[in-house]
Amino acid sequence: MRILVTGGQGRLGKIIAQHLHDNGHKVVVTDTVPQYNLATHRPSYPYVRANLVDFGETIQVLSHCDHIASAPFDAVVHLAAIPAPGLTTNSVVFQTNMMSTYNVFEACRQLKIKNIIYASSETVLGIPMWLPGTTPSSVPVDESIELPESSYSLSKYLSEKMAEQYARRDPDLKILGFRFSNVITAEEYATFDSFSVDAASVMSRAWNFWGYIDARDASDAVLKGLTAPIKGAEVFIIANEDTCMRIPNSELLKTYFNGKVTLKPGTGEFETLLSIDKAKRMLGYKPQPTRWRKSKL
Repeated sequence: MRILVTGGQGRLGKIIAQHLHDNGHKVVVTDTVPQYNLATHRPSYPYVRANLVDFGETIQVLSHCDHIASAPFDAVVHLAAIPAPGLTTNSVVFQTNMMSTYNVFEACRQLKIKNIIYASSETVLGIPMWLPGTTPSSVPVDESIELPESSYSLSKYLSEKMAEQYARRDPDLKILGFRFSNVITAEEYATFDSFSVDAASVMSRAWNFWGYIDARDASDAVLKGLTAPIKGAEVFIIANEDTCMRIPNSELLKTYFNGKVTLKPGTGEFETLLSIDKAKRMLGYKPQPTRWRKSKL
């Protein structure tokens, strides 16, 4: 496939773009930052700088590809966004994320690109999960929960609704939103043991029920999503199979959520509290066994 990766110079975007390239796909990356420093980095794929908040630039990147790709794109992986709340003003976060996503979806419609993966977020689940009205009665939580609590999570939630509208227009469209958990790179596993050392450390990770996603597993989820034989708009939680904690789930919930959140029957003591059952079932998603924990789940 010929694939455009937006936000492809970001933390997760670089890893996804390389993974798609390594699996035989023809990748082009776009982002707002300057081009790679060729003295220190030799990318495996072309790069074009563009601001996707501008529809003209967006449709040019997706269509005028003679200098960056040999043929029109078969698929788009849309990661470009302000990646978290609090990095700039709320209005800028919302406007940037909403307009760039709308422009990508609309450009794909006009150009008849019918295979789209876009980054939603675990924040749609109601993060931080200790706020009044966002704490679920039981875990793991699944994709049915829609509780955006910030301009960032609201932009991601509305992107999901927008995807549904585009899918209603076109029954041949596949448009999949991935609610990525907190992205972790291989180097960061060295910090995991510190999360369990004291109450403050544990609570610092409670905002998403101690979830995470290894960037390599996120990349594999994207690859599986692009090749999955499904149609329509779907949303998937993408997380790893375990928490980032040494403390069992039952103890975490009792101590840090005052026993108000129960563990659903059959859930393991170190199993993720962000359900990935739908991604496993529909995409064949299979994250690698925990890379940092010696004990089994």
